[in-house]
Amino acid sequence: MSAENNSQKSPWELYYGPNLGYIEEMYEAFLQNPESVEPAFRDSFAKWGPPPSAGAVVSVHPPLASGISGSDSIKTIDPAFLKKIVDAGKLVRNIRTYGHLAADNDPLGLVAPPDTRLLEPQTFKLSQDDLESIPASLIWEEAPGTIRTGAQAIAHLKGVYTNSFGFEFGHIHAEDERIWLHRQAEIGMASKQMSAKERIALLDRLIAVEQFETFLHRAFVGQKRFSIEGTDTLVPMLDEIVRELAHDGAKHILMGMAHRGRLNVLTHVLGKPYTAIFSEFHHSPNKEKDLFPSEGAMGINIGWTGDVKYHLGAHRSLQENETVETRISLANNPSHLEYVNPIVEGYTRAAQDDRSTSGYPKPDFGSAAAILMHGDAAFAGEGIVGETLNFKKLPGYENGGTIHIIVNNRLGFTTESSDSRSTYYASDLAKGYEIPIVHVSADDPEACIAAVRMACEYRQKFHKDFLIDMIGYRRHGHNETDDPETTQPLLYQKLRKHPVAARIYGERLKEKGLLSEDQIAGMRQAGLAKLQAALDEVKQNDKEYKQPKIDEKSKRRKKDIVTSVPLKKLKEINEELLKWPEGFNVYEKLERILMRRSTALENGSKVDWGLAETLAFATILSDGTPIRLSGQDSERATFAFRNLVLHDVETNATFSPLHKLPQANASFAVHNSPLAEASVLGFDYGYNVFSPETLVIWEAQYGDFANCAQVIIDQFITAGRVKWSQKSGLIMLLPHGYEGQGPEHSSAKLERFLLLAAEDNLTIVNLTSAAQYFHLLRRQAAIINTDEARPLIVMSPKSLIRNPSITSDPTEFSHGKFKLVLEQPGLGQRPDQVERLIFCTGKVAIDLETALELKDGQASDAWNWLHIVRVEQLYPFPKTDIEEIIKRYPKLKEVLWVQEEPQNMGAWNYVEPRIRARVTKETTVRYIGRPKRSSPASGFQYVHNMEQQRIISVALNRSTLTTTTKGENSHE
Repeated sequence: MSAENNSQKSPWELYYGPNLGYIEEMYEAFLQNPESVEPAFRDSFAKWGPPPSAGAVVSVHPPLASGISGSDSIKTIDPAFLKKIVDAGKLVRNIRTYGHLAADNDPLGLVAPPDTRLLEPQTFKLSQDDLESIPASLIWEEAPGTIRTGAQAIAHLKGVYTNSFGFEFGHIHAEDERIWLHRQAEIGMASKQMSAKERIALLDRLIAVEQFETFLHRAFVGQKRFSIEGTDTLVPMLDEIVRELAHDGAKHILMGMAHRGRLNVLTHVLGKPYTAIFSEFHHSPNKEKDLFPSEGAMGINIGWTGDVKYHLGAHRSLQENETVETRISLANNPSHLEYVNPIVEGYTRAAQDDRSTSGYPKPDFGSAAAILMHGDAAFAGEGIVGETLNFKKLPGYENGGTIHIIVNNRLGFTTESSDSRSTYYASDLAKGYEIPIVHVSADDPEACIAAVRMACEYRQKFHKDFLIDMIGYRRHGHNETDDPETTQPLLYQKLRKHPVAARIYGERLKEKGLLSEDQIAGMRQAGLAKLQAALDEVKQNDKEYKQPKIDEKSKRRKKDIVTSVPLKKLKEINEELLKWPEGFNVYEKLERILMRRSTALENGSKVDWGLAETLAFATILSDGTPIRLSGQDSERATFAFRNLVLHDVETNATFSPLHKLPQANASFAVHNSPLAEASVLGFDYGYNVFSPETLVIWEAQYGDFANCAQVIIDQFITAGRVKWSQKSGLIMLLPHGYEGQGPEHSSAKLERFLLLAAEDNLTIVNLTSAAQYFHLLRRQAAIINTDEARPLIVMSPKSLIRNPSITSDPTEFSHGKFKLVLEQPGLGQRPDQVERLIFCTGKVAIDLETALELKDGQASDAWNWLHIVRVEQLYPFPKTDIEEIIKRYPKLKEVLWVQEEPQNMGAWNYVEPRIRARVTKETTVRYIGRPKRSSPASGFQYVHNMEQQRIISVALNRSTLTTTTKGENSHE
């Protein structure tokens, strides 16, 4: 049922009080000069005539108890009548709360009618006469003046809540929001009917959407496109959202969606030319199967693998008025459906944040907005949806309201709703986050547009999320080569007879007399002519087509980046970091720990890991680079070394020294994140991609928890550059190290990142020095907004944070730089005596150093046969440094790779071929570490200690030269 059919009565019945007075003034102006009023009012006056007098009333008299009259009547109204009033109020509440169950928004009539007796007066034993005797204002406080009786009120409210729209607002706790939503549903939406011009434009858009799909189907037979057919109205809905948001001043509109309908959205909303899309089809795999991926990519060359056309994003700028230009962006998205959601949320918050001054960034929620389009099966089925909805009210993640549209075709591949979710509606998850929900039929375009306008007004007023569940169908199978009748035979038999939305709406406009059949045919012919002309152009230019190639410069890395900072500046900053507001009461124990840093930069002192990080952050801010740091414990850090947000022990007020640092020239955001990895990492990745000038850091509580975000890592962080030319300098801090804490708190799965490392896509490090960490952070900050930017994966320390062996001399900060490898001080000083060369990375290097029992940094002559090298940067592999070190020792008998991780984990499988390629045939390359395991580590401390001791003792035992110990060098 159309949105306009909520009531066949005069629209003037919706106005009362001052609003009705305004309509009367407009009518008087209309009588004098019809052209002086807006076209919408002119049409309504011509059709419905004059509005009723504002003073017109109808007297409704409640029955009195027998024998009562006069002044006693108010005390003695018939109790049975009072009960009827109460029951009528319950009926109104039921209609508002459950009216959606009876709403007419199922275009195919697939759902069995629910039990809606709770919406009927008879359920409450109310007759028509009973309702006629009740004043409307007693059961509907805001009833328009033209609705005077309870019967009229019930009829109107049932028309609102059980026809085109299914409103769900009962779960909204905030009373002002709930009242506003009901007022909009009951009065506001119906008073904003579309003009004739808008309706014709809407039909034209629907025809373009339909023809684009059918044209592709005929022109490129057998190719997948994941068509929008069945939910065609999504495109004009997006058009309307863009217009509304741009009108409200949004400079950026960020959108995310899965692949279904993406091509249609790209061309009609994002403005991607027909010729560009046709070219992607025309140059797809059918011609050169050995060069292209199976589904038709943008091209394949070294360093640029591209992606299938229905995963690609786009950008478009439009000018809504003379002062505001709005940029629309559709995010690239792989086949992992909803995982783009947090990335778009990150884009949006980055677009809103002002990072130009110290302190937290200052968000302007009106400057950017997010639109997320969801699949019905995915919305209920993929946990990333709930994780992302949870951002709604979180200070570090909220964006002033996302508009959600469930593009509901009621199928997930071949799985029907009854098998894909336990909830009644696909949208029910949103209720837990108090998001208003409107269900509409995709075959009722005007209802869809009305819902969009309500959503935009709600976001503008309350700065919160809104969800529209647009219920449609899927015209073809999961893709156009799939036959859906094998799994949904009855549905598709029905669909063959069901007209598309453009045909349905065209008939409706013909019935209204707004268009003739010839005019509609002309619109269709004009649309087809545009499509055919675009295809002809593509075919004409076929000979000039060239595959995209990578810019070879993008593979080069800057060698010399100055990351040192003068000692004087470091001391000045350190002094400021130890100042806090007068009267601020820092926890006494923490204050003592922090005050130890006051002398850390003096001669003879050392800088630990925590101070090195804080100094790096402070100096980066002084260089004008904003920083965003988030993670589950990032304010304090999991291992309590950071403490960048201090808490007053008496008031719980908070203070961050980096926010008041005089030297800071950019914002510093630090947020304790929700207990989620995929959504938070996705958000931070999106933030960084949109704001490449910001140093964005995501910290895992423990490194192995990052596997909860594997989709984000695999599909976006490691591959986004080669698939979509999407650059990122995101830092991932992943605590890693074997310390007897069991299988889930030991390994950050270093091997997974090394397996994903290719085409110069990442930087992967495992550090053993505070100064190294300082220089690494500053190096990353220096390249983030350049073509050199790459995601940085850091195997960050745990127990090493407080180990004196990793502290650094102050001069290493003022004169040093990041080193790809570190050689063990006190070893390897007599090259002609070295027989064993140990390569290692991370914490095991410190265990080896401890076992050497160095005195004043020097090893005894008994260790002249040994040298140890720490590989600080694993990828890109420091081959030049490794080659130079190996060549230094002419009598080398063997090279060992020593690691804590099991042999099938860690770096061994990555480094072995690279080391073996750089030694002579006479030199043995061996592995020392734990044997292959299915679980990363033992859960027993004594087992861990025994294994760790064995690794160190074998590695440092000269008698094991070229001897294979059980578990080592095994390739089984």
